[in-house]
Amino acid sequence: MVIKLKHELIFNSYKTVDGRGANVHITGNGCLTLQYVSHVIIHNIHVHHCKPSGNTDIASSPTHVGWRGRSDGDGISIFGSQKIWIDHCSLSYCTDGLVDAIMGSTGITISNNYFSHHDEVMLLGHDDRYLPDSGMQVTIAFNHFGQALVQRMPRCRRGYIHVVNNDFTAWEMYAIGGSANPTINSQGNRYTAPGDPNAKEVTKRVETDEKEWTDWNWRTDGDIMVNGAYFVPSGAVLSAQYAKASSVEPKSAALIEQVTFNAGVFGEAREETGGFSNPGYTGGGGTTNTGNAGSGDDGNYYGMIFGSGAPPPLLSTSTASIFLSLLIILILYSITNEGALPSLLLL
Repeated sequence: MVIKLKHELIFNSYKTVDGRGANVHITGNGCLTLQYVSHVIIHNIHVHHCKPSGNTDIASSPTHVGWRGRSDGDGISIFGSQKIWIDHCSLSYCTDGLVDAIMGSTGITISNNYFSHHDEVMLLGHDDRYLPDSGMQVTIAFNHFGQALVQRMPRCRRGYIHVVNNDFTAWEMYAIGGSANPTINSQGNRYTAPGDPNAKEVTKRVETDEKEWTDWNWRTDGDIMVNGAYFVPSGAVLSAQYAKASSVEPKSAALIEQVTFNAGVFGEAREETGGFSNPGYTGGGGTTNTGNAGSGDDGNYYGMIFGSGAPPPLLSTSTASIFLSLLIILILYSITNEGALPSLLLL
């Protein structure tokens, strides 16, 4: 099932999207927007090839349509929202971020996802001067940061970030970055550095002098560093300083392959795209080309397109009904004839 959006799909509170069994792809213009909402779960879907849209009237609820400015082209945009869970999704090839959480958003869990083919993967925090982001709490757990990623896994402004039991395959610039004194608690991850000798560092303090970030609380605890990767810690080392950036007990990084084995959409090879052509990756620290997610121009956006991306049903309803009826007849025959089976079954 391919849902090709003409504009943003705006969520209301207390909503769950569960794509299990349907092979759901979200693509097109705007993609998913969570603005001033709470208690939202997004589970087991693909989100890719998202482009900016807006400057038009867009429905934000079943009863309200209002003017929306231009969106950034994020895969999932979280704006002023809380208690959000993004789990077992596969995200790639968007214009801006794959997941961005800003403007005082908090209580966010990003778990068991597969990220690939993108430049600026994840932004947490709106602006260095935006104080409401100081209370932001985000857990990033059991994800696989896969092929052709450049930076921002995540890039944090303020807040408390728990990065736990993730597998970072590689990066081109850095994995974890930040500014404006975020607290970053990195536990039980595997960081595999790229071949570039100038890009081995996991961390990056963005546009900040060392004398300013020396006291920031960034720690590595039980992480595995591969291919020359190294994490530059700062600030406190005592666990008490990381209480607000601790959400789940970390497992040993030696188990990282088992922990992240099922990251992404269930039952799918991580590089599958459901029949979408990938536009390629520019590399060299440049931006990702978003390309075209399907055929046709903007006039052919109808919402839901059912095609080869959806798997065939395992058993049709009519077949199942016939089988069940025959089973019931067999049981009744056996009971009424004192356990004897029909003569046909004895042949």
